[in-house]
Amino acid sequence: MEFIQRTALLEPEKLEVFDLWNNEYPDKLSFNSIKEFDAYLNELNEQSHLLLINQERKVKGWYFDFKRDNEKWFAIILDSKLHGKGFGTKILELAKQKENELNGWVIDHNKNKKKNGELYISPLNFYLKNGFRKLTANRLELDKISAVKVKWKNVNS
Repeated sequence: MEFIQRTALLEPEKLEVFDLWNNEYPDKLSFNSIKEFDAYLNELNEQSHLLLINQERKVKGWYFDFKRDNEKWFAIILDSKLHGKGFGTKILELAKQKENELNGWVIDHNKNKKKNGELYISPLNFYLKNGFRKLTANRLELDKISAVKVKWKNVNS
């Protein structure tokens, strides 16, 4: 496995990330078309992408960050077959090397199903183990998602 950093995704990578998103996130959050996914990406400011690529050059993980309301926001999607193998932690370590703060919305329950019918397991404990704080007062409650804000801040900055 190797990491590739990008300021913008190449078209073939975008298609693989689109599939990864739709397969690993709750079905409610899936995009109906690559055009819809593209529109989502185009609205993000100051994007940065980190891809986890396997030996066959296929995208197995995707980290992206962007600026929103003067804060650095991020998301990670990892092929569920790779969970628990240290790749998510490595992605966060790389992100923390270049940022002083990271903010994200994290689904904090196990009530949603993925496209394949399996339960989407909340990654909240993963983020807490990796130095993020749960900001209980900051919730996102929409038809498609119920999530809590998490934040990591570099203590040396």
